Amino acid sequence: MLGKKIKVQKSKIKIVESLRDDFLNFAFCILIFAILSLGQVCVFADSAVDAKVIGSIETAGNRSISSTRILSKVQSRAGQLFDPTTAAEDAKRIAQLSGVEYSYYNTAVVENKIQLVFVVVEKNIVRSIVFIGNRKYKTKTLRKKLGIKTADYLDPISAESATKALIEFYLKKGFAFVQVSLDSEQLRKGKLIYTIDEGPRVKIKSVKFSGNSAIKTRVLKRAVKTKKKKFFLFSRYYVEQDVTKDVVGLQNLYQKRGFLNAGIAVKRQFSPDKRQVGLTFTIDEGRLFTVEKIVFSGNEHFDEKTLGRELKLEAGQVYSEQKAGSDVRRLLKLYRENGFIEARVERNVKFVSETSVNVEFEVAEGQRFRIGRINITGNKQTQDKVIRRVLDEYDFQPGRWYNADIARGDAAGSGYLEKLIRRTTYAESARITPSGQMPNQKDAQVSITEGQTGSVMLGAGVASDSGVIGQFVYEQRNFDISDYPKSFREFITGRAFRGAGQSLRISLQPGTVVSQYSVSFTEPYLKNKPVSLNVAVSSYERWRESYNENRAKGYVGFEKRYKNRWRKSIGFRAENVDVGDIEFDAPKEIRDVKGGNALVGVRLGTGRDITDDKFNPGAGYSFNASYEQVGGDYTFGVLRGTYRWYKTLYEDLAERKTILSTKLHAATVIGDAPPFEKFYAGGQGSIRGFDYWGVSTRGLQTNVTNPERKDPIGSDWIFLANTELTVPLVSESFAILFFVDSGAIDSGNYRVAVGTGIQILLPQWFGPVPMRFELAAPVMKEEGDETQVFSFSVGRLF
Repeated sequence: MLGKKIKVQKSKIKIVESLRDDFLNFAFCILIFAILSLGQVCVFADSAVDAKVIGSIETAGNRSISSTRILSKVQSRAGQLFDPTTAAEDAKRIAQLSGVEYSYYNTAVVENKIQLVFVVVEKNIVRSIVFIGNRKYKTKTLRKKLGIKTADYLDPISAESATKALIEFYLKKGFAFVQVSLDSEQLRKGKLIYTIDEGPRVKIKSVKFSGNSAIKTRVLKRAVKTKKKKFFLFSRYYVEQDVTKDVVGLQNLYQKRGFLNAGIAVKRQFSPDKRQVGLTFTIDEGRLFTVEKIVFSGNEHFDEKTLGRELKLEAGQVYSEQKAGSDVRRLLKLYRENGFIEARVERNVKFVSETSVNVEFEVAEGQRFRIGRINITGNKQTQDKVIRRVLDEYDFQPGRWYNADIARGDAAGSGYLEKLIRRTTYAESARITPSGQMPNQKDAQVSITEGQTGSVMLGAGVASDSGVIGQFVYEQRNFDISDYPKSFREFITGRAFRGAGQSLRISLQPGTVVSQYSVSFTEPYLKNKPVSLNVAVSSYERWRESYNENRAKGYVGFEKRYKNRWRKSIGFRAENVDVGDIEFDAPKEIRDVKGGNALVGVRLGTGRDITDDKFNPGAGYSFNASYEQVGGDYTFGVLRGTYRWYKTLYEDLAERKTILSTKLHAATVIGDAPPFEKFYAGGQGSIRGFDYWGVSTRGLQTNVTNPERKDPIGSDWIFLANTELTVPLVSESFAILFFVDSGAIDSGNYRVAVGTGIQILLPQWFGPVPMRFELAAPVMKEEGDETQVFSFSVGRLF
């Protein structure tokens, strides 16, 4: 009996020991898992070795990562006492190396010293990338969408995310039912195998609208990106992301029109084979809301009457989201241009009945700041004064209220003053940001990135008004006439004659119809004042219809600019005009001026420009008027005037502007002027649809039996009126034009032409340059007028 009890007791002890060992093993595994999860470091050490000296340090497990690279992260050293904390930190640093999944250390006692071994488990690498089922797009195209390449370290999360990237790519191409899966078994081996079920590419069969009565269907069609096939050739494909954006766009359109609770839903009708879909935008317009009351809150500096003058939205009007948004910007402009840099304006719409709302403009004025110091950085070549004098001209000076409207300080440098600095100094970028912690004062940090201001242009071109033209142009837009080179190296590397903001242009342009040669120099701030000096010499030769005109000219001009945007100018010219190669039947008026004709002139001018953008205006007006008294071989005067007006008719959610612009121009000769000083109409900048000089008084032929009035001899006066509508298409850089040009001269009736065209804004660091292609047709003309249907130009001529 006793033996049996002993055996049973021993059996129980073994079972308990076995359970204890299982528990310890389980606990040890949990500990290892926790260590791996927290620090990606495993540590195996015996406390008995803590007080021993390190004999050697080795690495293990590394295949592609060198031991030298691993040990460079280790602070433990042979000969030092072993410190488990230091070893653990070493393992952590090793785990942070590129290509390491995790790391730990082992220790062993060899000859009474510690053998320290850092074990590295390297990341797996991408061994291959395979696509199965892709028919429409090549493997090369899909690889680019992954963002993963073979031999990259394998990140399972990135590999799985790439599945979503592939699906997104296919969805944007119209594959609405695409499915993509990743083989998880092969992923463990470093093989990325994506199986793609493309499904059909869904074409848009129709796009319809229902429920709309207040807004016409044609207007709704223009507001959506989703459209059906065009001209039976260009298929449009179904993209769910675009449809979602269209719903938002339609919602915004209705809200702009005062339908604040309009609802938009989309019904999708797929064909049985899912290759086509018909879309119907179902619209619940809701009620039209009017403004019952407009209130302001938070305003202390400006009273409600002052703020009210800035608004376009008025009580009693239909509520317009577009007007309300514009009013927020107007109020913000008012505050920021008066020193309230941190001002904020929010619009709150409160429903007071089923058909009316109150609009509250909530103002957070913030503190008002004056300008402290102005610090300029980034101008390695450009002198400080070149930038400071631009700031001074627009009253952005220490002690003045900080105008955060013209100096916005955003990443794009979109403030008017920032644009002006960029275009005046031809910098790639310019930003003005407030800084400093002084009470009621902010320093202005002007940061510029200088551009390449010098250029040499070689080329040839064809102009609709000027024939074939060759071109050699040297231009330095940041010239300094006093910066002589100190060495030949400075001259050839372009570091001489730079930095003062002056302009030098040398142009040689021989052509088949027109040849021009000129040298011009401009100092925009004479003696650092807002006075410009322009000096030029030029030679100009052009074949006219019955003679050759050759001009040699010298010019000096001054213009003073005032802070209220007025300007006054005076200019002097001395010119010789040689008329030669006269045809046998040329009119008497042309024969009378054969040979050299000396002219000297003094011109006085004035003008004003209050457009919102000097280079690409969308609002405001500008005008200039001048009188020139000419002497020499002829004595006469010339009176000229030009008025331009701009208005933004519509601005969409992407801030693309539809702009209406007009130009009126009138001029007259006082006295008796020769034909080459009179006025001619037609061509770019005049009446499109007519040839250059195609509208003119005609002279009577000579030396023929039955003379006709054939060749142009100019008009004593001219009047031009142009109206143009610019509608952006894909972006502000691409627009369609609609225009009506008209005018009159001292003979014949009024001329009118209508036309259309496209405008492409070519990006330059100093501002966009327009390139235009235009078609125009005269609807009112005179016998003898010469017409031209197509024309193109580079630069702003309207």
